[in-house]
This record gives sequence, C-alpha cells and structure tokens, in this order.
Amino acid sequence: MAVAFRSGRGGGGSTLRNLFKYRVFASAMFTLLFIVTLSVLFSSHPSQHEHTNGNAYIHWSVLGLRPDPLKTRLDLVTKQVNDHIALVNAYAAYARKFKLEISKQLKMFEDLAKTFSDLQSKPTYRTALFDTDGPMDEDSLRQFEKEVKDKVKFARLLISDSKESYDNQLKIQKLKDTIFSVNELFVKAKKNGAFASSIAAKSTPKSLHCLAMRLMEERISHPEKYRDDDPKPEFEDPTLYHYAIFSDNVIAVSVVVSSVIKNAKEPWKHVFHVVTDRMNLAAMKVWFKMRPIGEAHIEIKSVEDFKFLKSSYVPVLRQLESVNLQNFYFQNRAENATKDVNNMKFRNPKYVSILNHLRFYLPEMYPRLHRILFLDDDVVVQKDLTALWSIDMDGKVNGAVDMCFGSFHGYVQYLNFSHPLIREKFNPKACAWAFGMNIFDLDAWRREKCTEQYHYWQNLNDDRSLWKLGTLPAGLATFYSTTKSLDKSWHVVGLGYNPSISMNEIHNAAVIHFNGNMKPWLDIAMTQYKELWTKYIDSGMEFVQMCNFGM
Repeated sequence: MAVAFRSGRGGGGSTLRNLFKYRVFASAMFTLLFIVTLSVLFSSHPSQHEHTNGNAYIHWSVLGLRPDPLKTRLDLVTKQVNDHIALVNAYAAYARKFKLEISKQLKMFEDLAKTFSDLQSKPTYRTALFDTDGPMDEDSLRQFEKEVKDKVKFARLLISDSKESYDNQLKIQKLKDTIFSVNELFVKAKKNGAFASSIAAKSTPKSLHCLAMRLMEERISHPEKYRDDDPKPEFEDPTLYHYAIFSDNVIAVSVVVSSVIKNAKEPWKHVFHVVTDRMNLAAMKVWFKMRPIGEAHIEIKSVEDFKFLKSSYVPVLRQLESVNLQNFYFQNRAENATKDVNNMKFRNPKYVSILNHLRFYLPEMYPRLHRILFLDDDVVVQKDLTALWSIDMDGKVNGAVDMCFGSFHGYVQYLNFSHPLIREKFNPKACAWAFGMNIFDLDAWRREKCTEQYHYWQNLNDDRSLWKLGTLPAGLATFYSTTKSLDKSWHVVGLGYNPSISMNEIHNAAVIHFNGNMKPWLDIAMTQYKELWTKYIDSGMEFVQMCNFGM
C-alpha cells in the first residue's frame, strides 16, 4: 500500500510540472508574437538602411520621439538668419532716423538685410533644404551654415562699429525729445499763466473793493462832512497847470496826484481834473476830502456830468448799444472754453469803456483851457512836469514820446494794413507813440477838428476791421500828422509787463508807466518795480490799513 501511494504521488507531481512549463512557454510565445506585431504596426520596417550619397538617412518614428538632426540644424540656422535680419533692419532704421553717414551705413545695413533674405531664397537651398519631401542633403546644409556664419560675422562686425555712435545719438535724440516735451509743457504753462494774468488784470482786487466800500460807508455815515464844494475859479484858469485823469480806481488816482504834487516846485499852480463813473464818484470825493492835497486844486466829476456825451454823438456809446458788440465783449464762454489769451485780450470790455475814450473829448470837456496834460491812472510822476506847458508844439496837437524801439514798432503793429483805407491813409513804418502821458494843445485840437477825425475812424471801425482793440490805434489814426515827438526821458513805459527795463532809465524818467497786465496794485505786479508806486500811497490813511494793500 505504501509503495503504491508513493508511486501515485510521484506521477501526479510530474504531470503538474509539465503543465506549468507548457503554460510558461505558451505565454512567452504569445508575448513575443505581440511584440513582433507591434513592431510591424508601428515601424516602417525598412529592409535595409537607405543611403543617399553614401550617408545614412534616419526616419522620424510615427510617435515623433526621434527628431531628424538635420532638420533641427536647419531650423536653428534659419532662426539665426531671421534674428539677424531683424537686427540689421533695426540699425538701418536708426541710421535713417539719425542720418548718420546716410549714403554709406544705411546702404550697408539695407544690403545686408537683403543678402540674408536672398540667402534663403537661393534655388539650390530651396530645393535641397526647404522644399524637399525626401531626405535632406547634408552637404547643402553644411554649405548653407557656412554662408550664414560668414554673413552673421560681417553683420556683428558692422553693428559693433556702429553701436557706440548709435548709442550716443540715441541719448542725444532722447535729450531732444525731452527738451521738446519740456518746451511743450513750458508753452502750455506760459499760456495758462497769461490767461490767469488776464483774468487778474480784468478783476477788481479785494483790497480795492474794500477801500471803495469803506469810503462809501464813511460818506453814508457822515453826509454833512462831505457836501460838494462850489466850483473854484482855478478849475478854468488857463494860466495854471491842468491835468486830466480818468479812472474808477481810487488808490491809483491818489498815487498819480500825490506823485505830481510831491515833485512839483509850485504845487499851488497845479489843477487836477478827475473824472470817474457814477458808482465810484462818492468814494473818490470822500478820499480827497479825508486826505486833502494841500495847496493844489482838484475837481472830481462823473461821466454823467458831461451832458454832451450821448450815444447820438459818441460812437463808442452807440456801439455799446449793439447786441453783437455786447455779445463780443461781455460773453466769455468761448474764451473760457479755449483759454485763448489773445481772444480774451481783444474782448476786454475796458477797451470800449467811455472812461477810456474820454481823452478824445478834452476840448469840449474843458473849453476855457489852452493846454492840458493827460495822465493814465497807472503812471507815477517822478519830476516836476511844468516844462511841458512851455514846449514849442510847432502847431501840433499831441506831444508824446515815440515808441519805435524795443517791443514797440510802427503803425503796422497796431493798424490793419490789409484794409485798403488804412493802406491808403497811413505809412506802416510811421512811428507809434505812447498814450498815458500826453500834452495836448487844445487850441490846435479845435483848429484841426481832431474829435471829428476820431469820430470818423471810430465809426468806420464798428466791425473792428481797422484795428482790434484799445484807444491807442484810434489815437494813432486821429493824431497821425499832428503829433510832436518828445524826448524819451519824459515817459518810460513797460513796467507792467517788461522785467528788463534799465533802472537808470527808470530813475531818469519824468513819468514811469505801469502799462500791461501787472499793475502795481495787483498781486501779480513785478516786485522790482512795485516800490516805485507804493511809496506814494498814503499808508497812514486808516482805510488803506484796514483793507490790507500789502504795504
């Protein structure tokens, strides 16, 4: 039994072992067959290595895992060509911009860029490298690489030689661009400053408004102290020295009168005719009641006191009734929108103010006088002026200082010589003269009928076609052939806009004129000149102290 059991056990184990070996063998065979099948499916199965010109050609696999090394080399070389084409084109653009050796360097860069482009377009390279579907020609690729290398070497050498000068020129160009940008900002700031200055010049400063209100309050509080005096005979005495001052600015008139009196040798012989508007009449009278001018004489009137000044007679008053002119001067929407300083200057209503045009009616306002000195309210008198009344006028009407120097020019600067009438009547090179300190021979004025001449020109300029603004062009037209030139030391102008006037010239002048926007009573006044005006202010006057004129 024992023997039989052992024999049966031993036969069964052998059978199991044989079965296991068979399964392993079958699995191995199936695995090998699977691998072979995959190889057949996913490879090109060349029967042998293909040869082209004796060189092995290696295919890309279907899975894209093995790149063609010749193709990679070609891509790298092509990228290098394209990069250097862009580089030489950039330097060609610099050469064109800076205009450096324009006939040489620019041509070299442009030729080099064309050479790079032509290199890729050669038929031999197109056929062997770029347009082929078959194996790539390694000899052609090697030759292509050599030519590219030579061109790249030349390009880098050319760029190296040019780079330093281009870098310097680039810095210069950047500096020019910066200067241009700063200049643009400067011009813009200058325009804005001029615009703000024009606004300030047209506005009434707080201190001036305060002074007028304080003086009015004083008049209302003490009416008995400020009754009008009877006219003095001196007001019509032709043997005295008469001045005409037309203004609505109390402090400015006080400075003019004070400066005349303080420098006059015989102040009792001086008579001041001040004319203002109705609104400032009471304030002007109170000031000179509170601060009398000593032995000199002063007459204060309003425009309304001169009954002949009606729109039927005075062109400016008639023009002010025009809707178009009112819109032009008093509607500021366009100028505020554009900030056009010149437009704003031309539209300043002061140029059509009757106070500004009263100077053309002096003979009718003062019929008993033979001579009168007209003074603007922005002047300061520094010397005795009585010699002006003894000047030989040679039959002329207006004695004034010529302004054919500096920023002033001839008539062409003020009148429109494109207008045929202006061209016919006036010489564009004739010397302009200054309004602001003018000695007028009223007898000669009446004889020459200058007021009628003024009316003629003012009526013609109803549409502003002869001149744009102001009383100076009207005066130049009216007194064209009747003006006598005075010595320049009598009248120095420009203290309201010109910071470079010689102080020697100013100190030697009989009259200095703050014409321009920077009036001495404004915050925008030029500090180097302001003391010449403020020293004549009555700083002890209580209302001046209360209204803070910045003394």
